[in-house]
Amino acid sequence: MKRRLIVLALLVPACAPRPDLDAERAAILAADSSWLSAATAGDIQTTLSFWTEDAHVISPGEAPFIGHEAIRGMLEEGFNTPGFSVSWHTTEVVVTPSGEVAYSFGTNRFTVPDASGGLDTLLGQGVVVWRKGEDGRWRSAVDIWNPSP
Repeated sequence: MKRRLIVLALLVPACAPRPDLDAERAAILAADSSWLSAATAGDIQTTLSFWTEDAHVISPGEAPFIGHEAIRGMLEEGFNTPGFSVSWHTTEVVVTPSGEVAYSFGTNRFTVPDASGGLDTLLGQGVVVWRKGEDGRWRSAVDIWNPSP
């Protein structure tokens, strides 16, 4: 009996359905595209919905923004700044074998006012850690970027 339980315990995980990693990668890219559309439109609520409730946003020279309340403040400040814009291009998505977590690499571009009253374009590179929610939706749990060299 004990031997059967051990064999059963070893076989059950092996029989579990494997996630389709290509489909998960495509779902992340689709979410990323929708997130970008919301951000370029300045839609705070929709943009915010692409981060997990406990997300960490880590940008150059600032303390991390942790959680929706802090991230909402960051979005409001940015989107309400005259001349501000953001865009990015995701270049690679890696999904873990479990299909529950992924990370992506990409480049970004921020346009912000400069000290002389003009606009400055800042080019960067970043990493997003994606987490699949119980609702099946992919959201950013960690979003970090820094200037491009």
